[in-house]
Amino acid sequence: MNKIKSFVTGVANTVKTAFTTKKAQATAMAHSVLDGTVAEAYVDTGVKILIAVVIGALLLGLLYALFNETMAPAVEEKVNEMFNYAG
Repeated sequence: MNKIKSFVTGVANTVKTAFTTKKAQATAMAHSVLDGTVAEAYVDTGVKILIAVVIGALLLGLLYALFNETMAPAVEEKVNEMFNYAG
């Protein structure tokens, strides 16, 4: 009789644990669905990437304009002088 009682108690505890786990999972899923902030991180990341690309393009354009007008002609003149060496 004690074996049957302990067996039934063990099965009941196992079933109770399984239902408690499923209830916790369902509650967490319901909270995430009702909260509505699951995809918000994707939008934030996309905006950050877009800002980084725009700032990078502006910086590269500025550097290109600066070096093309001030340094590139001087470097080009020096290279031409080196290759036109009549020795």
